[in-house]
Amino acid sequence: MRSILVVCTGNICRSPTAEGVLRAKAKERGLAVRVASAGTLDYHVGEPPDRRSMAHATQRGYDLSAQRAQQVTRAHFQEYDYILAMDRSHLHQLEAMAPANARAKLAMFLETSATWKGEDVPDPYYGGAAGFEQVLDMIEEAAEGWLDQIEGSDPSIVDRNPR
Repeated sequence: MRSILVVCTGNICRSPTAEGVLRAKAKERGLAVRVASAGTLDYHVGEPPDRRSMAHATQRGYDLSAQRAQQVTRAHFQEYDYILAMDRSHLHQLEAMAPANARAKLAMFLETSATWKGEDVPDPYYGGAAGFEQVLDMIEEAAEGWLDQIEGSDPSIVDRNPR
């Protein structure tokens, strides 16, 4: 089973949204993909996602309510196949903390997006509703791309019977 860790700053807006979207879209496809999220900082460890992130995700059919913020650790580099950064600053932080023998491939979350490839997923925390909707648009498109990539991987590593 492939595994993805999505990383943003505090693990309360962008990365938990991506976790919820990836998990739901993988389930729709019948793909068993382990998905989690984390933050580069420990400000919100143990807290649920931002209420606005949860509300906008819920409107699109994604449930983030069981998630709790955690901080990315060096162990994550061995536990996941992909660690996906929401913006360049997160990618640089991840590159700096990655052990030499890291298993995980580091990449930008929007790497698989046709519309926003090369861009950062903006932090909607200090903005209004439009920011949360834009983040969801970006995440939904890129999530499809990551799942396409996983689905197109070696068939022996794709488990089509999630438990």
